[in-house]
Amino acid sequence: MLSPVEAVDRIRKAFGPPPGYRSLHAKGRFYTGTFTATPEATELCRAAHLDGEPHEVTVRWSNGGGNPKVKDQAPDVRGMAVKFRQPDGSATDLLGQTSPRFPTDSPEVFVQLTEAVNKPWLLPLFLARHPGVLPTTIASARAGATGSPHSFAEVTFYPIHAYGWLAADGTRTWVRYVFRPTVTKADRLDETFEGRDRLAEEIAARLARGPVTHEVWVQVAGEGHDPHSAVSVWRGARELLAGRIVVTAEVPDPEGGPASASPVVFDPTRVVDGIELSDDPILRYRPGAYSESVSRRMA
Repeated sequence: MLSPVEAVDRIRKAFGPPPGYRSLHAKGRFYTGTFTATPEATELCRAAHLDGEPHEVTVRWSNGGGNPKVKDQAPDVRGMAVKFRQPDGSATDLLGQTSPRFPTDSPEVFVQLTEAVNKPWLLPLFLARHPGVLPTTIASARAGATGSPHSFAEVTFYPIHAYGWLAADGTRTWVRYVFRPTVTKADRLDETFEGRDRLAEEIAARLARGPVTHEVWVQVAGEGHDPHSAVSVWRGARELLAGRIVVTAEVPDPEGGPASASPVVFDPTRVVDGIELSDDPILRYRPGAYSESVSRRMA
């Protein structure tokens, strides 16, 4: 299997980020807000942040690539990472992206796709060698996953992995999350933002007017739905509203800029009592890659 060291080497070579930056999602900013769960979520999961009370969250909206200097107009997957703070000081993380599915269960194939996207003439050859990626590519295109959105506030984000929710009596329910915006085009600001950092500038102006809300929906796995694959499709899955993330303000970069001695890591395998990990091979691979990426940032 592809080692995390080799994976990070190849991704950084593809994007060429300056020292001290994330290998992917290098360009982003931090925000604060709250998450409040619905009674339906509280009934299904005993995790502390799903108790129905407001809990602090740290949010990072970002572009997906490894170049921190890229213009926001450039096509790219966008990200919404959320750290849910627990009353005891711990946290659990979800990492949403604008693509509704992950392209593959293989880390090697994912790295190859990353390399091909940066060299578009390689993409047809990559798809010919890996036809299994094509359905996800089509789904992402239909979702406008790599377009340049008007605002992060208008984007739907998909934390693509499934998690096991444990109720108070130990009953397990497999769920997948979706972060859905509540704003519409009618809520847009009068100003226009056209600079290279226009997404951050637009959100700053929007937050000066009021909070930005994403509803947290979950798909509930039923018969025939595979929670152990990031590429599986849960057709006909029941959905329920699990809560709301309300972002209230941008915060100073808690990392203090690149090469921070205290980097903020959003890790989709960081869970708390009441939430279990699936055996999804991409989910299980990510912590090693993140650890390697963090060590590069701190070097």
